[in-house]
Amino acid sequence: LAQQVDATLQWLQEEPQRAILTLADAGYPAALLDAPDPPLVLFAQGDLSKLQAPAIAIVGSRSPTQQGRENARAFAAVFSQAGLTVVSGLAQGIDGAAHEGALKGAGGTIAVVGTGLDIVYPKRHDALARQIPANGLMLSEFTLGTGPLAQNFPKRNRIIAGLSKGTLVVEAAVQSGSLITARLAIDMAREVFAIPGSIHSPQSRGCHALIKQGAKLVESVD
Repeated sequence: LAQQVDATLQWLQEEPQRAILTLADAGYPAALLDAPDPPLVLFAQGDLSKLQAPAIAIVGSRSPTQQGRENARAFAAVFSQAGLTVVSGLAQGIDGAAHEGALKGAGGTIAVVGTGLDIVYPKRHDALARQIPANGLMLSEFTLGTGPLAQNFPKRNRIIAGLSKGTLVVEAAVQSGSLITARLAIDMAREVFAIPGSIHSPQSRGCHALIKQGAKLVESVD
């Protein structure tokens, strides 16, 4: 425990944009206070004001089609340019494209990760994770040194849903983790949106299932 505390203090001192927020802090995101099971502690790096900004989540498949990737990037860019902060999970595929698009606007982005903030997963997003604090925020409830454990990624999804006024699912298979985020958003009385796709594409079936269940069908940013 002493080693963990020392490592955390050193991590905080290395960068001025790093912070630890508890439920008692004024900077703790108000949106999460209204959500069930809010994290007791949040590790953050970047612009803390993003936690109080109006936000929309963009999530989807780790193996999207090229069109899905382009849709995520384009929607995120317009949302960000309109002043909305785009929230996603830094996963490969749709998440990464959403963060990239959101960095093009003033709204920026929040990456809620399933590891400690000293570990980037997947490694291919190392450069992206370094870019985000300049116009956004890296956020985690997990202590430094926490690796990419499978059980932690569904947990981080409740933070993605809780921070956001709505969740847009771009592409998702029927068993996609993105549908967990969508269900959590529904449970929190948040809006859920889904982009339809080809009836022949497995990556469209999760979105179609959401639309059947009442998610709003989305064809454009408007």
